Amino acid sequence: MDSSLAVDLTRVARSTKLPVEQVRATVELLDAGNTIPFITRYRRDQTGGLDEEQIEHIRAAVADLRNLEARKGTILRSLESQHKLTDELRASVEAAETLRRLEDLYLPYKPKKQSLASKAREQGLEPLAMEILDQAEAAQDLDARAAQFVSEDRKVENGAAALIGAGHILAERYSEQAELRQRLRKLYRKTGKLVATKISDDHKKNAQFKDYFDYREPLSRVPPHRVLAINRGEKAKVLRVGVECDAAALEQLAIEQAVPAEHAHAEYLRGCMKDALERLVLPSLERESRRELTDKAETHAIEVFARNLRALLLQPPVPGRRVLAIDPGYKNGCKLAMIDEHGNLVTIGLVNITGSEEKTAEARTQLLEFIREHSPSVIAIGNGSACRPTENMVSELLAGELADTEIQYVIVNEAGASVYSTSAIGREEFPDCEAIDRSAISIGRRLQDPLSELVKIDPASIGVGLYQHDAKPAHLKDTLNQTVESCVSFVGVDVNTASSALLKNVAGLNQLVARRILEHRTEKGPFQSRQQLLDVNGLGEATFVQAAGFLKIDGGDNPLDTTWVHPESYAAAERLLSELGIETSEVGREGWAKKFAAALEGRDRAELAAKLELGEHSVAQLIEALERPGRDLRSDLPPPVFRRDVVKLDDLEVGMKLSGTVLNVVDFGAFVDVGLSDSGLVHVSQMQNDYVRDPHQVVSVGDQVDCWVTAIDTERRRVALTMIEPGTERPKPEKAPRRRPKRRPQKPKTDSSGAKPGEAAPAAGSGGGEQGASASTSSRPPRSGGGRRDDSRGSAGGGGGGRRGDRRGRRGEKPQRPRTGSFEKRAKREVVPLTKEMEEGKEAMRSFSDLLQFHKKQSTKDKQDDSNSGS
Repeated sequence: MDSSLAVDLTRVARSTKLPVEQVRATVELLDAGNTIPFITRYRRDQTGGLDEEQIEHIRAAVADLRNLEARKGTILRSLESQHKLTDELRASVEAAETLRRLEDLYLPYKPKKQSLASKAREQGLEPLAMEILDQAEAAQDLDARAAQFVSEDRKVENGAAALIGAGHILAERYSEQAELRQRLRKLYRKTGKLVATKISDDHKKNAQFKDYFDYREPLSRVPPHRVLAINRGEKAKVLRVGVECDAAALEQLAIEQAVPAEHAHAEYLRGCMKDALERLVLPSLERESRRELTDKAETHAIEVFARNLRALLLQPPVPGRRVLAIDPGYKNGCKLAMIDEHGNLVTIGLVNITGSEEKTAEARTQLLEFIREHSPSVIAIGNGSACRPTENMVSELLAGELADTEIQYVIVNEAGASVYSTSAIGREEFPDCEAIDRSAISIGRRLQDPLSELVKIDPASIGVGLYQHDAKPAHLKDTLNQTVESCVSFVGVDVNTASSALLKNVAGLNQLVARRILEHRTEKGPFQSRQQLLDVNGLGEATFVQAAGFLKIDGGDNPLDTTWVHPESYAAAERLLSELGIETSEVGREGWAKKFAAALEGRDRAELAAKLELGEHSVAQLIEALERPGRDLRSDLPPPVFRRDVVKLDDLEVGMKLSGTVLNVVDFGAFVDVGLSDSGLVHVSQMQNDYVRDPHQVVSVGDQVDCWVTAIDTERRRVALTMIEPGTERPKPEKAPRRRPKRRPQKPKTDSSGAKPGEAAPAAGSGGGEQGASASTSSRPPRSGGGRRDDSRGSAGGGGGGRRGDRRGRRGEKPQRPRTGSFEKRAKREVVPLTKEMEEGKEAMRSFSDLLQFHKKQSTKDKQDDSNSGS
């Protein structure tokens, strides 16, 4: 987006809840081409210490406003070329604060495809429409005036056809009124309900969408994961999806706003308005509402995936361990890869753990011999198929023949390992290995250093989200690449040992520059200083400024090259050290941390900043960088859970305490690996005593958590867990009885199944949920026949469909088809025939339907006349 487009930064400040000065400084830094990781770490004084998330919010808000300004420019140029741009219209366009408002204003002038209204204009009926709308004297007698527009050349057969064509023009005019659309949109969103029903009888396809076979929920309360699940069901042609709303209220509002009651042709205009609503406005609002729901849901799914990916990438490394990696499998056996302390492949092997008792015993012996021969300190087991049988065999060996060793095992998330095994980088690193061998190698290496190994894999292939693949690929790719860059820059890399996959994700670098760094390193040996990076072909001053702080050099000429201090701040760091009475050469030596802390003790940082003529944020960043040179920020996190024995479902009891690893975090909770064949679910309501709006605020992928068993389903082999220690639960307040508002008595209606209001079954209980969810979740959507429910656990209240809940079906009965356009199906009125006087033009017609009758009769009569004349 063009950064030259001026935007109102006060709007950005309001949306981000930040001072305008901070927003302005951040936007200037972004417009200058600085990366977000660089700004976050090295421009704290300018931004006031904003973090990455805040800076990203500013960037996104400014991008949206610049898109809006660019669209305004396009629309103004279009209006000008059409000679339709008035001062009032220009002011309205320039004042528009949203794209939706802007498009509403432009709608009447937007080039259109062929429509009923455009056809009527081609027939020359627009003057008639305007005369009717303006109550012109010439149109006091509609029938007489309409008859004057009859034209054989223009295919206007009679006066009724002329009035119908004029009605189409007025209907389009009503549908394009910006203020009216805005009011109708507001009411539509308030009363609208997303509705889904079953249309397919394919039981195999239907299974995953069964929770939506009779679904109805207010638009404002549909959670993102349900929107995407319903969209997927619709795409699979299992579900029919639509939106229902209070059609009568919308009709009343539209007529009150646009049709004056005292208008001479009020009845005719009301017919035009109804046509506008049914044919133009409501279908448009339905498409718009569903598109907005989908856009928000896709954005949410990508954000969830990005948060989970970040947590996975930032898992603490387990360096200096000899790892036996096992990629478990049934058909092709379990592939073994022995990895040394430095991540180098020692050897590979294969054992088949399934089959007869003899084959299983043979596999056990082979695995034992492999372990004894290569002496691993830890065994990494991939969490794919055959994971649990493999885990059982390993735990039996550790408890039996290997009981005198200190070997432990750990379950490793193997998502994406198969992608790496067939990738170009996988073939380049291990050209002599088969694909299944590379999968095992990847599993072992990602235990030793998750970030270094996972950056080799397309982040979209790492399955730590929910419905992220339903999102727009470009949006998903951009967000995930930005997440990887953020993580790599957050951790930093050793420029003398980092792979090309790591280097290309450092802020400011790309694949070409990363490859040239490797070539320079190969040809001329290790870098001795950060300054030498400028010798790399294609790495200029601007790139150096962005990337240098994230590229560390261990054992180089300058001790500051091992720290987070940016080269541009070396002089400031040396002044700080001098002020503290320390030589730069002492940085990083034995006992450094204690010496530096002692020198800082009692020193006021504000005074230090003033004395050094630096900002307080800059001084804080320098101190943070010097405290622990070479520090790996991931080392502060808890390590993976290492085990020697396996957890069995039969051994569990309600209330038992378990330790586990968070595998995935979704809207309704977190899935935790506690050593069972399937992960257990901690529902969002069981994460802590306080209300949890977002599970990501409590846990992240890779977190080690303590949890307690709350329910065991032995038949389905599922376990429900809680993170709230038994005995510490906060008692839930008793709910006061809900008072229903008084309703005006109305005649009972009967739905398609014959059920009257109030006869529907109560709402189905919680359970089921999205793909991958445990049956113990409360993510099941409300059924259309249910009463209201509390939505605090992820399930919104159902309520009846249609108007005031009168169209509720019984559970188990055939669901009703949602009505596109959102109008209730009304019983057909008895058509009152035209009088003889009306047919002869001596009496005024009563309604729009009278015109249709007259038009049909005239068409029939004309055809008969043509037939008689032809004979």
